[in-house]
Amino acid sequence: MSERIDNLNTADLAVVNYFDRISRKLDVTLEVDGSSIVIDGDDGLKRLRARECIEALVMFAQKEDIDARFVDYVIYLASCGKIEEFISMGDEVFYMTPTGRPVKAKTLGQQFYIDALRRSELVICSGPAGTGKTFLGVAMAVKAFRNREVSRIILTRPAIEAGERLGFLPGDIEEKVNPYMRPIYDALEVLLGQELFDRYYEKGLIEVSPLAFMRGRNLDDCFVLLDEAQNTTSEQMKMFLTRLGLNCKACVCGDYTQIDLPRGVKSGLADCVSVLEDVEGISIVNLSDTDIVRNSLVQRIVNAYNKRDKDTGGENGHE
Repeated sequence: MSERIDNLNTADLAVVNYFDRISRKLDVTLEVDGSSIVIDGDDGLKRLRARECIEALVMFAQKEDIDARFVDYVIYLASCGKIEEFISMGDEVFYMTPTGRPVKAKTLGQQFYIDALRRSELVICSGPAGTGKTFLGVAMAVKAFRNREVSRIILTRPAIEAGERLGFLPGDIEEKVNPYMRPIYDALEVLLGQELFDRYYEKGLIEVSPLAFMRGRNLDDCFVLLDEAQNTTSEQMKMFLTRLGLNCKACVCGDYTQIDLPRGVKSGLADCVSVLEDVEGISIVNLSDTDIVRNSLVQRIVNAYNKRDKDTGGENGHE
């Protein structure tokens, strides 16, 4: 059995370069016949999914360049019957960097995350490396700040690797903790530009500090983001969450597969998800390896580690 997609100038379609990939993953045969694409296969549903996949890729390729990672994601959506949902997501750019780089959701999971940050006072987001947890969270914080919805941004993360050795590192306290804050600084420099970031930082409008410095504070009129939350203890997480004050939006993000706590110590990220899942005003978002938007190699690396952990009963993510 076969069906055709007609009236296409296939010579100009980047999607043709990915026929082998589509054929292999959706179990169909694809051929170019003049200005048509012929889809062969015994399973009618698989042919339909392949047609939806190709038509979506053709549409996206007319607007921007597509790559292997994006093609794989569209194939995945087609296999799950979620192509229409992805298309209806639109192409909203919610922030533009000083260099003209558009910041927008690239997956359904990321769109759900952004929507949650818009509507909820507290968002708890988990997901593997490369899913945009930190960058999108910081981007939403910068947007809220620049729209004057909040008067400052507070970004924090536990310096778990330093432990009690922090005092032995050279320099003042800022120099000691800067290596642990580097990923957040990098995001801010992209989103604001170096000059504007330095100005806001010097005025105290943007604060980047280790989690331990949050104790005893009240966080009012701010957007606060806790990064690497998997490395908090339950007590540290409770301390952080009870700091949230008036007109405060908070984002907590982390990766269950990269817990550096001593074995036997329960992660505050896992604990707060189980405790707070039914609390009004809180959204819990779980991104997966299908939401990875870095180099497609990262997705394959994550999948390989996940397979290893599944086969061995898990080497990480301990309590």
